[in-house]
Amino acid sequence: MSHSLTPRDAGNLPTLSAQPLIRLDAYVAEDGSTVVNGHLLAMGGTRPPNEAILDAVAMFARTLGTPVAATVIDRSVRQVARLRVFPDGSSRTIAEEEDLPPGRERTTAEEKAFPPLARVERIIQHAQREELHAAFVLAGALREHLTLRRGAEDELSLEARAIEAYIAYRRGDYTTSTGLALTVARIRCGSDLHRAVPEVARATAAWQRLQDQAQVATRGQELLHMWEKLSAEGLLREPSHHAMAQAVRSRIERGSPYAETPAPTPAAALPAAPRPVAPEDTPLAPTRRGIRRFTRRAGRRDS
Repeated sequence: MSHSLTPRDAGNLPTLSAQPLIRLDAYVAEDGSTVVNGHLLAMGGTRPPNEAILDAVAMFARTLGTPVAATVIDRSVRQVARLRVFPDGSSRTIAEEEDLPPGRERTTAEEKAFPPLARVERIIQHAQREELHAAFVLAGALREHLTLRRGAEDELSLEARAIEAYIAYRRGDYTTSTGLALTVARIRCGSDLHRAVPEVARATAAWQRLQDQAQVATRGQELLHMWEKLSAEGLLREPSHHAMAQAVRSRIERGSPYAETPAPTPAAALPAAPRPVAPEDTPLAPTRRGIRRFTRRAGRRDS
């Protein structure tokens, strides 16, 4: 017998027109940093991320007086969990088929709780205050959830990835910045060459700061291919773009040391349209029921 809280019709199918539950999202970064609904939690001590998430979501449920749904992306174990958290503090994990049906209804319900553009503003505010770790974790959380909901080639997902690449550059993590920026550039090269030019330039700016020669060679070859493709289409209209393309070619041929390059600027967030997942995204394990770290009995309260 199904105990799903999703309203169902006589054929035991989800009722698509039913009002969805309040939906939140959470994210656990690989270093254990934890985000709930676009806010970085102050963990303190050795508090486990799963307990912090359950406490925060239970607080929402008690305030609203109704069960709350939550989608948790846990990068520390590369897994997605879908939860129901109740006002009494109890929770259970559910399988994806018990949740709201995939597609526009789920996406709309999840993003209604906290619009993506508001999260971008918070990320930028952290970056402006030089709180780069917080900005980076929040950008990663936003990109992960947008990719899960909309696909990696969606406009909002791409812009979140570009912002994450920019903040990684600001932090001096040029390997991560290059990988993120190259993914954006690769997707643009496959869908809109005119918009690919600034993205390839941003990826090049990060790549020029790499010192690992294996990364320089492999990433550089891809960048050179992109620049040559853009050049063949007559899209390199700025002298700076010709100079960057030549710098990539020269460094690959001569193994030249990295050059100082101004930090790339993030593109502004734009409206969205669904697309496939980028090949570099590490896949997340399918949702399964009964994940014990997100299941607890009634009576547990946040402190």
